[in-house]
Amino acid sequence: MLRTNDHRAEAPPAPPAAPAGSDPLLQLQHELQAPTGPRAYRYIRHPQELSLRGIPVMCTACRARRDWLLINQGRNTWIHCRCNNEWHEPEITRAAFEALTHLPDTTTYASVEEGVAAMGFDGSFTGIYLE
Repeated sequence: MLRTNDHRAEAPPAPPAAPAGSDPLLQLQHELQAPTGPRAYRYIRHPQELSLRGIPVMCTACRARRDWLLINQGRNTWIHCRCNNEWHEPEITRAAFEALTHLPDTTTYASVEEGVAAMGFDGSFTGIYLE
C-alpha cells in the first residue's frame, strides 16, 4: 500500500502565557520550559531499522530503511524520512512512542518545520545515513 505525505493541518502549539510581572528570573524560567499539553509535538530520532508487526518500514519516496524521525502529537505519530517524505503511522501508538523515549526532550522548536530542518530531515541529507 503506497502512502503519500500526510501533512498535519494543525498549527504548532502556542506558547503558554508569560508570568505576570517583570522579574527577569521568572521570565527566563518560563522561556526554558518545554511546551506541554495536547498540542505539544515531541521528536525522537530512530537511527536503526524500524519494524511494525514484523514488517520493516521503508520510505516510499527514496526506499530508505533506517534513520527516521518520529514525531508525536497526542495520539498521532508520524514517520519522517531524511528525504522529507512523511506519513502518519497509526501502528505506532502513544504507548509505543513512550517506550522508545529514553532521554527527555530538552530542545524546543517554534514549529514542526523548524524542528524537522534543525534535525536534518528536511531533504538536505537525502540518501545519507547519519549515525
